[in-house]
Amino acid sequence: MAAKLTRELMEFQSDRIEAVLASHRIPVRVHGGTIAPRWVRFHFTAAPSAKVNSIRNLSEEIALALGAPDVRITRDGEVMAVEVPRADMQTVRLLPMLRKLLAGSVVPPVSACAGLTDDGHPLLLRLPSPDVTHVLVAGATGSGKTELMRSLLISLAATNRQSKLQLALIDPKSRGFAPLTALPHLLAAPAADVPSAVALLNRLTAEMDRRDGRGISSPCIVIAVDEVVDLLMTGGKAVETALTRIAQRGREAGLHLLLGAQKPASSVLGPQLKANLPVRLVGRVGSVEDARVATGVSGSGAEKLTGRGDFLAVTGGCTTHFQAAHVPPADMKEFQIAFRDRSALIGNDVDLE
Repeated sequence: MAAKLTRELMEFQSDRIEAVLASHRIPVRVHGGTIAPRWVRFHFTAAPSAKVNSIRNLSEEIALALGAPDVRITRDGEVMAVEVPRADMQTVRLLPMLRKLLAGSVVPPVSACAGLTDDGHPLLLRLPSPDVTHVLVAGATGSGKTELMRSLLISLAATNRQSKLQLALIDPKSRGFAPLTALPHLLAAPAADVPSAVALLNRLTAEMDRRDGRGISSPCIVIAVDEVVDLLMTGGKAVETALTRIAQRGREAGLHLLLGAQKPASSVLGPQLKANLPVRLVGRVGSVEDARVATGVSGSGAEKLTGRGDFLAVTGGCTTHFQAAHVPPADMKEFQIAFRDRSALIGNDVDLE
């Protein structure tokens, strides 16, 4: 019965979308849709003469017609889509995702699980890949930015042994990474102030230079910084120089950055650092301009995301909509118990049940 009601609702909403656009002399045909954890996406094609901006400017009118708080209008080639938030939004738990991944196949080395895409596939980020390397996670308060960073780090630790992966955490507010202090992969206790952050970054740049001289790139070291803008503003040139050097030269030595920021403006991050962050994971932001700055592209619609784990992944000019994986307290306890017994929940020889 639920499937029938969902289909009827989608057919009704499809008709409403077509009617609103037709009333503005923009004939379109809705020809399918997908149901994601947080959105229902309606795919449609418009006449060749239709202007994309004219359609996007009708987002509020479409939302009103559908009884939705807001909608996102996106384009992929000739196909456009209206994304409508679900009334029964679903969450995506990291632990069940990892169980399925490890049961089905071996997760590629040093790959972080970000969440579930709209087409139902896990979104994996293989950090050693040249088109990934370093990751920026951006989003306003309530977007789920720090929760996503924690999930990325936990998934890395869960699928890579200490001999292959090490973590260096910088947490100026001592809140974002607090649940991760028991991970056996940590190089040191999380740096919680500027002097300890600078000391840790200097240690890492020295390690990068040592590896460069010897052609070493293992074990991989993931350097995660929560609220990197705050750290740059308080740490000054020493922090900027160290992070920029790692961003420019880290991949060959096996060092990868995971940086979290609310507003990643170039004036604070520095153009060289920002230019070497090829992957952007962006949650809800406050304005169209904030969306452009965070994603690096125009018209992403990041300002219309619903928050609480609703994210866009932007890389190589391509945008993927996904629901970020999260770790509720009960699952976090299960992870902590498992890590206490072994260095990683790795491969098919480990039962996560």
